[in-house]
Amino acid sequence: MCGIVGYVGDRNAFPILVNGLKRLEYRGYDSSGVALAQNGEITLYKKQGMVKAMEELALAGDTSGSTGIAHTRWATHGQPSDENAHPHVSNSGNLVLVHNGIIENYQALKELLQDNGFEFHSETDTEVLVNFIQYIQDQEDCKLKKAVRIALAQVIGAYAICIYDKNKPEEVVVAKLGSPLVIGLGVNEKFIGSDATPFLEYTKDAIYLEDGEMATLTAEGELDIRLIQSDKAVNAQVHKLQMDLESIEKGGYDYFMMKEIYEQPRAIYDTFRGRLLPEQGMIKMSGLEEYADRFRNADRIIMTACGTSWHSALVAEYLFEEFARIPVEVEYGSEFRYRNPIIRKNDVVIAISQSGETADTLAAIKMAKEAGAMVFGICNVPGSTIARETHAGAYTHAGPEIGVASTKAFTSQVTVLTMMALELGKIRGEFSTSQYRALLNELSVIPKKVEKVLESKELVEEISALYKDANNALYLGRGVNFPIALEGALKLKEISYIHAEGYPAAEMKHGPIALIDENMPVIVVAPNAGHYEKLVSNVQEVKARHGKVIAVVTEGDTEVVQSADHVIEIPETLEALTPLLTVIPLQLLSYYIAVMRGCDVDRPRNLAKSVTVE
Repeated sequence: MCGIVGYVGDRNAFPILVNGLKRLEYRGYDSSGVALAQNGEITLYKKQGMVKAMEELALAGDTSGSTGIAHTRWATHGQPSDENAHPHVSNSGNLVLVHNGIIENYQALKELLQDNGFEFHSETDTEVLVNFIQYIQDQEDCKLKKAVRIALAQVIGAYAICIYDKNKPEEVVVAKLGSPLVIGLGVNEKFIGSDATPFLEYTKDAIYLEDGEMATLTAEGELDIRLIQSDKAVNAQVHKLQMDLESIEKGGYDYFMMKEIYEQPRAIYDTFRGRLLPEQGMIKMSGLEEYADRFRNADRIIMTACGTSWHSALVAEYLFEEFARIPVEVEYGSEFRYRNPIIRKNDVVIAISQSGETADTLAAIKMAKEAGAMVFGICNVPGSTIARETHAGAYTHAGPEIGVASTKAFTSQVTVLTMMALELGKIRGEFSTSQYRALLNELSVIPKKVEKVLESKELVEEISALYKDANNALYLGRGVNFPIALEGALKLKEISYIHAEGYPAAEMKHGPIALIDENMPVIVVAPNAGHYEKLVSNVQEVKARHGKVIAVVTEGDTEVVQSADHVIEIPETLEALTPLLTVIPLQLLSYYIAVMRGCDVDRPRNLAKSVTVE
């Protein structure tokens, strides 16, 4: 979950590295560091805290040098500190390394190294790795790339690494297993990043390293990519990056999260553009068409995801079962991989991840493929590991999402899954042409209705001011909006640090009702659809216990408004599509409460955007 940046070329490396780290802070911001090659020596700047703190430290010194590697950390082994910050230098002082991932057998390697006189100054597995590479180099009397290959063949765990030798700084070695790494190809220069954002303004040509590959980079020479285990040369595909620099800048907003909330109408439209064709009465998704028979004849569908993506899968469970009449199971990737699940060859597994790099979801994909199931991936990042490892899939087109708390990625995922549910219902003959067309037409106008919901931001801000000091919050929903209650609670927890729980509204009486008093805000997702009458009763039950009710309702509501303390309206839509509207006020509510509490909305404590380690 850490962020790696590297550069070798003829420019001053430091500005490139620091700007790259700032773009990767969503991956970790406990500490950061830079190593620069200067006149046969390694100049190292490391600092606990945000990248800005390290930058200020470095600017007080010498930041020259045209080769460098850098890192922003999300702590695994060892607490956040200057000592544990990357890069780490070997005992000889020759090798310097940055690392994203976890070396599981680091303790055994550390004991071996200590028996051979090595000393350690941090608590990290990364310092063990750089010294193990040095140990191999000393034992084998070999070049750096051979030492890296031999060492990594003995390492257990996940990694993306970037390393160079101060005696040959014009050559940088990188390698990958289970953590993302991208190489940018410029003219007489090369770039390295955990994703492509650090080098967008310099090149649009990129190579995504595959698991088990390593590469040797020089500024002017050809890129040498080889398999770690066999040393066999690899011909890698060069990808043209589609994103632009503007998409990863704040664009005048105080936080990326608010920018991304406001980008949702466009993101939803871009996700169904070219796929949703209401005038022709059809949905066109090539990945779904290619495997239509597998979907049509599936005994069941298993959806696996983590975090917010898991909530989008829960929404989809309602839609797939309602429209396509296929049994659906929704699994946490982190549980699925360890509980010896029953996977049959006639199952279809749908893996959902914003980044396309979520470690637990990737492990679930591998397990499903080994069992013979067809695996369909949904992710937001072209070229990501999930996009490459699945049989087929669909990209969301949310654009880069920098804020750690997912917003537009969620609504884009729900959009893709809604289209899939509709098309499978058609393929399986489960509803009439008129029903199908009505849903297509309504989905096509959802972006305009999201824009309408966003007009309530001032009202949501006023409500937020009343509840910013709450210690707890309860979110309630029914049917397809129960997952929205879960998502709303997660957003509040993530960025404001208020304890919140989401529940099916009917379950309130089975425990949570005991918590309700005059200090407890209860957020009820109550559009005028489905189980509306039951939700009206739930609101009255909360009010009978003096709870404060914030209700998300359909325009023109006449019943909930009589009991709720605050009402936020959404435009009328079909029940299946309400999650795309009801989630918007909950995103705004969590945002404003977090801002009013003085929280860093884009970088909530202890969290990172992409969970690429277990």
